[in-house]
Amino acid sequence: MQDIEPYYNWRHLYVAEEDERSPFYGRTYSEFEFSQTVYNYYIHPQWDEFGSRTLYMKILYVDYDQEFAIIELIGEWNDAIENDIMTLRRDITDKMFKDGITKFILIAENVLNFHSSDDSYYEEWNEQLMDEGGWIVVVDLPQQSQYDFKMARLTNYVALMDFPQWRTLKPDHVFQQVDNWILRQLR
Repeated sequence: MQDIEPYYNWRHLYVAEEDERSPFYGRTYSEFEFSQTVYNYYIHPQWDEFGSRTLYMKILYVDYDQEFAIIELIGEWNDAIENDIMTLRRDITDKMFKDGITKFILIAENVLNFHSSDDSYYEEWNEQLMDEGGWIVVVDLPQQSQYDFKMARLTNYVALMDFPQWRTLKPDHVFQQVDNWILRQLR
């Protein structure tokens, strides 16, 4: 797992630790000191800790004009024990929402497991964003985790999308493709 780095091909366009509005503004990273773990396996030091012991993230891109953020996740998304969605909401996305971000693309191809609890934080987040014309899309969540996500009926609030070619596009094109897909789903 230490070899899995956050996607870095957009760093010339956006760097969260250099964005004064980012929750990770001013953070410094070591390329050599591995201290964070998932399942007792060290993860790459570029991943950001946000309060969960099992889920880490990296804000890959934010566009304040188009009001969207692309966030990559790694680890275990565990609402049953860790209440990761509450932590993600309170410590990250609510702060971004105050700066006008209403559309969230969560890249979840490195989420190893998903464990659900109740849906109240998802429902609350969805209502907050929908009032502003926003949405939440989880991209490339592994099939078993998608199954668990659907069984918990969280797709009432969060859309799941398979989009493996996202890495071949620029962030604004990723946003346009996801936004267009959402619009087609609403018809």
